[in-house]
Amino acid sequence: MRHSIRHSWPLIAAISLAATAGPAVVFAQRAASPFPGGENADGSLKPAARLQRLFTQDAYTEYALLEPGSEQFRIRFFTEEPRVGATELVNATRGGSEGTDVEVYDPRTGKPLVFTYEVNGENHAIHAKLTAPVPAGGVGRVLIYKTYKDARTYQHYSEANSQFGVQSGDISWVRSLSGYRLGVILPKGYAYLSSNVAAQISTLSDGRLKLHFANPSGLSNPLTLHARKTSAQFTPTPYADMFLDDVKTLYDLGEPDTHAMKVEQIYSDARLGAELLLDLLGYAALSDVTVVDLDTAKPLVTAKKGRSTMVKLEVPITNDKQSAHLKVNGALSDAGYTVSNGMLRFDRPLKGLRNTILLPAGWELSSVSQSCTVGIYQGRVFVALINLNSENAYRVVLTAKKKG
Repeated sequence: MRHSIRHSWPLIAAISLAATAGPAVVFAQRAASPFPGGENADGSLKPAARLQRLFTQDAYTEYALLEPGSEQFRIRFFTEEPRVGATELVNATRGGSEGTDVEVYDPRTGKPLVFTYEVNGENHAIHAKLTAPVPAGGVGRVLIYKTYKDARTYQHYSEANSQFGVQSGDISWVRSLSGYRLGVILPKGYAYLSSNVAAQISTLSDGRLKLHFANPSGLSNPLTLHARKTSAQFTPTPYADMFLDDVKTLYDLGEPDTHAMKVEQIYSDARLGAELLLDLLGYAALSDVTVVDLDTAKPLVTAKKGRSTMVKLEVPITNDKQSAHLKVNGALSDAGYTVSNGMLRFDRPLKGLRNTILLPAGWELSSVSQSCTVGIYQGRVFVALINLNSENAYRVVLTAKKKG
């Protein structure tokens, strides 16, 4: 299992812009945006802002439905604090949801973190104290467990209703889930009747059924599921939860006639041990490789073990609440990245849930063979791909033309 940071580049760019902006720019920033998003009074949509983040879906949330009739569900939440110097992470409870049984852990060590749970009327929030201020070039991580009680979200039908096909004991769960990587687990002994969001389904080791999914556009998922008691005995299925894996890879393309690109991969690795295999180097022959521990922003030492490259951890992983948070950088020369008759062509198999390709300055996208979102980062076009299929590798062919 590998579970990521919100990419720091857009934040740095915004800070730099604010620092150098003159009065006219500041005035423009304060003016009403022509892209406010949302709806007009008649229900028609307003244009939303252009995409500028290289990656979405950095947090992971799992909802485990507890006993039907309890109106409760247990949440496991991996989240991060990217602000340099921050000493705490704040996680607010959604309005209408009552939070209890809170546990907070440091994913680097697996040890509990000091926290407070503050209640101000309808507003509830967890304030988790980080083990150290967030370092420049790093991120603060927190693993939160909490139980919500929300009668609007989790309903149990004690009486049958033949008009709507309801049997006594049926349950429904409805929630607008933000664009994170997600999982939802049914109570044991229940089977799905309906789920309106495309998802993978697995049987856990204890026989419970789980949905695994993400929104490829990074937007909210308005999920409604219905389930019913069953006498079926489900057999656990081998399954690697690709949506828990937070790996994200950036291909920063140089000029196509050089075949050169910079590759950056950020991920969490929960495999036990004091050293970890760098999987990226098994399918990308990088040179000038560096590895950084994002919990501390310190470089880590790599070493060869046969044909594999390993990285030595400062804190060995010994329990299931731990993981290492790593950033791997290197240079790649790929003959599949080239230019012919003025047409840039990127042709390469990609691996993992999230991949972003950043075009060289001055090039305009003309085609992409896989579903993607398109945005602009520091004046350069990028395409962001989220792989929703269980196959870990898929081929991407991208073409572009240079502006006149």
